[in-house]
Amino acid sequence: MERPDKAALNALQLPEFRNESSLASTLKTLLFFTALMITVPIGLYFTTKSYIFEGALGMSNRDSYFYAAIVAVVAVHVVLALFVYVAWNEGSRQWREGKQD
Repeated sequence: MERPDKAALNALQLPEFRNESSLASTLKTLLFFTALMITVPIGLYFTTKSYIFEGALGMSNRDSYFYAAIVAVVAVHVVLALFVYVAWNEGSRQWREGKQD
């Protein structure tokens, strides 16, 4: 019966560890952008409606709803674009690391 040496065992366990760290990193990124997706558009909607459109610009209640909604939609698109950018770079980095093995 052959006894495997420690180097062979370490080589077998290393990719498994990379997978777990990769999964944890991906999950952290996803949770971060989920929180951004919830808080940023809603916060910008109410902030711009109250302070900018009604307060500083003196718009009516009806007009301020419309323009604040536009700001919130733009914020959603910005957060989505940032998520795609980060996910793309993270995926390509992991692909390069995997290819070097």
